[in-house]
Amino acid sequence: MRFQGFLAVGVPHDEAVELHLRATLPALPQAQRVPVYDFEIYPPHGREPAGTVCLRVGDSPLIAYAGHIGYAVEPAFRGRHYAEHAVRLLLPLAWRHGMQRVLITAEPGNAASRRTCERLGARLLDEVAVPPDCEMYRDGARLRVRYVIDNPYEEREIR
Repeated sequence: MRFQGFLAVGVPHDEAVELHLRATLPALPQAQRVPVYDFEIYPPHGREPAGTVCLRVGDSPLIAYAGHIGYAVEPAFRGRHYAEHAVRLLLPLAWRHGMQRVLITAEPGNAASRRTCERLGARLLDEVAVPPDCEMYRDGARLRVRYVIDNPYEEREIR
């Protein structure tokens, strides 16, 4: 998959959240970073953000540990499934970019994030050690569990 440029996104929303694009960030190959859409998550008609969500478009060694989608919900807004709704709103954007799958990672002990992945129907792939040369390792990450969501629109080889 070759990145063809950022796409128009409008204000993705559903009954629980709306996403406001904060920034689009270009790839930084020397840092193993791919292009990123960075959003704030708002409850409908909310005046303050409930959290953030991003879509990283493409693959790099860092994606194996950071994932294609990352999210964080502020403590006051937790327990309302905002991360799940936000990810569901980003999946069509990933598919529009031709991504065959989306990887989501979490710390093994982050039960809330793991439940979010399960509610999304993501398949548990594995648990991996973060290598010492990864920037996430320098930030304290040692292990990641990885979940995958396959693009339902991609043709699959029947075996």
